[in-house]
Amino acid sequence: MATTDKASGDRLGATLVMACLGVFVAYLPVTTVSVSLPAIQRGLNASTADLSWVSDAFVLPMAALILTAGVFGDVHGRKKVFQAGLLFCVIGATVALSAQSITMVWVGQALAGVGAAALLPATLALISHAVPDPRRRGRYISLWATSLMLALALGPLLAGAILEHASWRWIYLPAIPLALLTALIAIPLVTDSRAPGKRHLDWPGQITAALAIVALVFAVIEGGAGSFIDPIVLLAFAVAALSLAAFVVIEQRSDSPMLSPALFASRGFNATAVIAMVSFMGVIGSIFVLSLYLGLVQQLSTMEAALRLLTNTAVPVVVGPLIARLMHRVQVRWLLSAGLFISATALFFLSSVDADTSFGQLSWRLALFGLGLGAVLTPMTATAVSSVPFQLAGMAAAANNAFRQVGGALGPAVLGALLISRAASTLPGHLADGGVSGDRQQAATTAMDDSGFQAVAVIDYGGQRDVAMNALNMAFLDGFHLSLTVSATLMLIAALAAVILLRRPRPVLEAQPAAQLPETVPA
Repeated sequence: MATTDKASGDRLGATLVMACLGVFVAYLPVTTVSVSLPAIQRGLNASTADLSWVSDAFVLPMAALILTAGVFGDVHGRKKVFQAGLLFCVIGATVALSAQSITMVWVGQALAGVGAAALLPATLALISHAVPDPRRRGRYISLWATSLMLALALGPLLAGAILEHASWRWIYLPAIPLALLTALIAIPLVTDSRAPGKRHLDWPGQITAALAIVALVFAVIEGGAGSFIDPIVLLAFAVAALSLAAFVVIEQRSDSPMLSPALFASRGFNATAVIAMVSFMGVIGSIFVLSLYLGLVQQLSTMEAALRLLTNTAVPVVVGPLIARLMHRVQVRWLLSAGLFISATALFFLSSVDADTSFGQLSWRLALFGLGLGAVLTPMTATAVSSVPFQLAGMAAAANNAFRQVGGALGPAVLGALLISRAASTLPGHLADGGVSGDRQQAATTAMDDSGFQAVAVIDYGGQRDVAMNALNMAFLDGFHLSLTVSATLMLIAALAAVILLRRPRPVLEAQPAAQLPETVPA
């Protein structure tokens, strides 16, 4: 018996390590690339809208394909999807590493995003298979979430260290050996599994969901960079709306839905869906605009920016395990609402920084933001899984990840659009107040409309350069303050959703008769 228990414990430990390494590989590009955006912009002469697509080219495939990847794992085996995800991460990093244009960076990011889409549901499914007890599973999900936040925390430092000595392209190198090594180690250590029953891929649902997500993010980015009444932007919004409506109808009629309508009968699942989308819109979008602020306004190196962002991303790594323990003592709705309220407060404080804000003044605001996020991630994931019947738990976990990635895709798009739009509208006034000549005002305004902040900075202002750069910084801060204020408001809305929708948590798992709880089937 002791030998059997030891073998079972060894398998569980190996599975947990592989799951944590997998989610680490999946999320490492998020902040590694975000803090490198100014370097990428300089190296490839990219516009601000181009930079939004660098982030979204990675996040969009995650959001669009994560549910499909979950179904692939259920049908064909989670280990196979896990290995495929690691391979896509390697291919994507290799393409971006060798990129000579912004388009190739987008391609590499997209391929890595496909890999991340496969890794997220696969890693959670591996944990669920290894730990069927929902109470014990919460502890392991906490470690999974900590690994996710660790990737976000280490990414900026890794990018900063590389950019001190090499080109921006080399930020993609570390993911390649890490993903390959994880894939090799997983071959003997991870046991394959699949879901019971007969499931098949819901291609109509997949296509309409992907169309809705891509069209929506495209419309937001292009509308922010240009005009929201541009015909192509209006067409993209229409495609998003029609695709979403078609997706809802298809899922209601499908005999094997990608996203079962039964999930939305749970208030707990609905609450975590809102919280997942809004919280990651806030964190990924805020990191995007903060990276631009640190690089373009404060003129910091990538390492200096990374050290400041570390105060945001490292705190959730520390508080995550503590929050997991509190989940057994404090109602989830209070943990989630408190975390979201703290995050909103931090964003309101961040919206008051200026060009000369010191490291100390910035760091406590970022640490407070990280504290709020640390109180949200683990309870959000655990609640999404435990608030639905057992047979829907895997789909709920994948759906929660999907909503999280939709928020992550919309974050840079929405906050970037707000930033550019507000800055473009206030720049002429700041230039005029500084006494910049009319011709140079017009040149700066045109450059902002066409290519963003970097193009404005390289215009020849003659003896008025210092005044013009101060006006550009003030315009950027106008947009920066607006984008973070909107993000903070969304966090408050999510906190309210947590209080209202989770006010009567129901132990769905305990209400299910034992005979109705299907076991995961080894592949």
